[in-house]
Amino acid sequence: MASMSHSSLALGGASSASASASDYLRSSTNGVNGVPLKTLGRAVFTTTRRKSFAVTARLKKGKKFDHPWPANPDPNVKGGVLSYLSEFKPLGDTQKPVTLDFEKPLVELEKKIVDVRKMANETGLDFTEQIITLENKYRQALKDLYTHLTPIQRVNIARHPNRPTFLDHIHNITDKFMELHGDRAGYDDPAIVTGIGTIDGKRYMFIGHQKGRNTKENIMRNFGMPTPHGYRKALRMMYYADHHGFPIVTFIDTPGAYADLKSEELGQGEAIANNLRTMFGLKVPILSIVIGEGGSGGALAIGCANKMLMLENAVFYVASPEACAAILWKTSKAAPEAAEKLRITSKELVKLNVADGIIPEPLGGAHADPSWTSQQIKIAINENMNEFGKMSGEELLKHRMAKYRKIGVFIEGEEIEPSRKINMKKREAVFSDSRKLQGEVDKLKEQILKAKETSSEEEPSSEILNEMIEKLKSEIDDEYTEAARAVGLEERLTAMREEFSKASAEEHLMHPVLIEKIEKLKEEFNTRLTDAPNYDSLKSKLNMLRDFSRAKAASEATSMRKEINKRFQEAVDRPEIREKVEAIKAEVASSGASSFEELPDELKEKVMKTKGEVEAEMAGVLKSMGLELEAVKPNLKDVAEQQTFAPSENLQEKYEKLNQEINEKIAEVVKTPEIKSMVELLKVETAKASQTPGVTEASQKIEALEQQIKQKIAETLSMSGLQEKQEVLEKELAAARELAAEESDGSVKEDDDDDNDEDSSESGKSEIINPSFA
Repeated sequence: MASMSHSSLALGGASSASASASDYLRSSTNGVNGVPLKTLGRAVFTTTRRKSFAVTARLKKGKKFDHPWPANPDPNVKGGVLSYLSEFKPLGDTQKPVTLDFEKPLVELEKKIVDVRKMANETGLDFTEQIITLENKYRQALKDLYTHLTPIQRVNIARHPNRPTFLDHIHNITDKFMELHGDRAGYDDPAIVTGIGTIDGKRYMFIGHQKGRNTKENIMRNFGMPTPHGYRKALRMMYYADHHGFPIVTFIDTPGAYADLKSEELGQGEAIANNLRTMFGLKVPILSIVIGEGGSGGALAIGCANKMLMLENAVFYVASPEACAAILWKTSKAAPEAAEKLRITSKELVKLNVADGIIPEPLGGAHADPSWTSQQIKIAINENMNEFGKMSGEELLKHRMAKYRKIGVFIEGEEIEPSRKINMKKREAVFSDSRKLQGEVDKLKEQILKAKETSSEEEPSSEILNEMIEKLKSEIDDEYTEAARAVGLEERLTAMREEFSKASAEEHLMHPVLIEKIEKLKEEFNTRLTDAPNYDSLKSKLNMLRDFSRAKAASEATSMRKEINKRFQEAVDRPEIREKVEAIKAEVASSGASSFEELPDELKEKVMKTKGEVEAEMAGVLKSMGLELEAVKPNLKDVAEQQTFAPSENLQEKYEKLNQEINEKIAEVVKTPEIKSMVELLKVETAKASQTPGVTEASQKIEALEQQIKQKIAETLSMSGLQEKQEVLEKELAAARELAAEESDGSVKEDDDDDNDEDSSESGKSEIINPSFA
């Protein structure tokens, strides 16, 4: 062959050239002439012109190929010489430790142990006992934590970045393993790995999802989410195993099938469905093992097996907890609750017959001791394959079908009971959005507190408070219904409610026997309420309702006070009232009197008359607002009395004791059957009146009942001797007040009278005692 220079090679019709350009290129690429590719990379091919025709060719320098073979391959390497072709190599750097949120207490203990050991090395002192104590404490804490994991914590462990992957387990449990590539349709999906391997001399077809061990590998493996090419590759290997009689072992570890536009265009759903159909017809044993998370159809596409085993901290779900929470609770923050409701852990799925067994993990998860975990998987594979080895192909198909037929419980061919047909219509599911409601409650509380601290007027509007109170009432009704159902009193409460409604519809009072039955049932329900599983939730919502009811009352009182003061000021600022007030002030000033008592009688009458007119204006303002004025008491007089007279501690104690006795007696009277029946009837009439406003007969009936109840309570109190005690105490109080008035210099009284006149006539701002809605 002709030699080739590093710069160029002329080809053409010269007699010295014995081959064409294509011959040189073919022989060079085949390595026949021994010229290195590096030399060809710099070679430029040109031709000499002949009859105005020329061919020019140039070899581009290609990317240097990193050959996987070592200089001296070991023929006895684990997995065989062909294992050098595998792209899965040991990591150069160790994986960084990742601490989950619930593991932080363990990290603190580890840090203490390290610090004590470091101190022992630096000081030379003996801290052996302290180190042993801390290590025992750490082991106990680790055991307590990992034996009481919540579902969302198991989800986090299943997704741990350092959790061993499919190929980690394969290299630990197989004697030899050869990876097989390609779906024979133009692509090899790295998210699914397939290959033939041997365990204790027995050959198996291994198929599994492969996640990455670092960011670079995760991107290359698409985070373990296969495309249709991956499922078709798995399908090809299943046919191959079925043809040659290889048992199939699948490893599931995927968030789900890759759901991008390209995958959908290539038939993602069809590829998964085809795998499902095919796996139910294979006549070789199939064993599926969930080593991490198994998400939706992406996991089922290689998971239709004779048995499905799960690692202790693995999860298997139709939708991730975050997706479920976003759909049902409209926020991903409810993922812990969703994980609990979905029942996705290995223990729950074994109870539901979805999974057939649990493979134990070391404390701390599979990443704490990957080799030990792999050996447990190997033991499980050998045990189950020995069982399947005794079955024929037809028996394996029946066994596989029976596994999925026993999932769930249903009844066929039986008539539905008539009592159950009533509730056949699906009710709209009411999801208690407790987390969302709690967020709204906290936000509203913060707004109320902020308004109080800054004394601003930007308090929550009554509409917002009413809306929140209605929400809470609805939630509390649902909670009470659930609690009654839980403690087994729902039917009795329903029957009692119907009986009460029937009795309320009649005109006469309820029978005392019915009242007694209601009280007994109420007492029994309250006693057993604490045993209900939703008692804490109910108690919390009742506290919220109480707080917001108080906030609503305070807000309404504040608004009412502002409106009253505004109306009062408008009434006092009227020209005719203002003129009268100014005239009286001028006359009082010209009289030279220092107190109200020193004023002439005629002027006193004018002052009192003007005061009466101002009070009449105030009463008119209140009446226009639907309020009734019971009494007007000047503020300054109260202040003067507080300054000049302070009841002795003995009188205060007597007052408190008397009030307590009166309250106790009233509570005792209210519990009597007669008063109870009257109160219940009053409630019924009030409810009827609210439904039919404007009916005078209902209002008169309510007023008559109120008067009867008040009269009964007053008669009972007078017969008990409490009224005489109150009169005696009032006499003692009056005597003490007169004594305090004689000892004082009288200046306060004079100022009080003068200021009282001025306050009543000028501003008209008086304290309203017990305003009531008309």
